Amino acid sequence: QVQLVESGGGLVQPGGSLRLSCAASGSIFSISFMGWYRQAPGKQRELVAAITSGYTTNYADSVKGRFTISRDNAKKTVYLEMNSLKPEDTAVYYCNQNLEVLEGRRDYWGQGTQVTVSS
Repeated sequence: QVQLVESGGGLVQPGGSLRLSCAASGSIFSISFMGWYRQAPGKQRELVAAITSGYTTNYADSVKGRFTISRDNAKKTVYLEMNSLKPEDTAVYYCNQNLEVLEGRRDYWGQGTQVTVSS
């Protein structure tokens, strides 16, 4: 059974840093798109950062220069390094991976990890 497991969320003061990880497990033949989304209370889920199989990255304007997405294909893991965190970064963060599995190519989601930025 394929699943994504996230880790690294928590409570941090404004200006602080956190690193999120999302590891895939199961019978996976290849990974293309990897991304991080977030959803704050009362708001829609939004794309924060994405990285393609060719290592092209894309960021939401609100996080450019502060967040960095990276991937380790051997570990089937995507990371999100978050620096200079602001209270408005508070949200549940979800990872997404587009995986080729036995049944074909599908999107998988992590369980979500809470990031709270507060003094």
